Amino acid sequence: MTDRKPPGMKTEDWVEAQIKQAQARGDFDQLAGTGKPLPKLADPHDPDWWVKDFIRREKIETDALLPPSVQLRKEKQALQTKLSVLRTEAEVREYLQDLNRRILLQIRDATGVVVPVGPVDEEEMVAQWREGHEARQAARAAARPPEPEPKRSFWQRLFG
Repeated sequence: MTDRKPPGMKTEDWVEAQIKQAQARGDFDQLAGTGKPLPKLADPHDPDWWVKDFIRREKIETDALLPPSVQLRKEKQALQTKLSVLRTEAEVREYLQDLNRRILLQIRDATGVVVPVGPVDEEEMVAQWREGHEARQAARAAARPPEPEPKRSFWQRLFG
């Protein structure tokens, strides 16, 4: 802890003396970032720097900043990977119905950027999911190693 400022001494002089003492003790040696330029000081001025820094620091998904129609189009393009994670046909149908509902709401809303996105054919997607789901189950069953015989107890081996 530092000493109190002596009475009659100017604050600036006292602070300078404290800094010089710390330098003499070596308190400022081996600090992180020593000899490196200050970040963002050399960059040209960007009025949105704080938004970009917040998005990077908080690891916010930048897709959330896109217009809803573009978000729906991207979601529609990634539909196969999303459906491959779902386990039951009821979950698949529920997801597709929700997606189609959101697409129809976006079609009715004429504000903002208009990117054409059509509804998804639910029956066709469910049929594709079924084929892929059956193939994944068959692959899991083939990859599963056979279960070893249960180990017999000492008494079973003795009297067996």
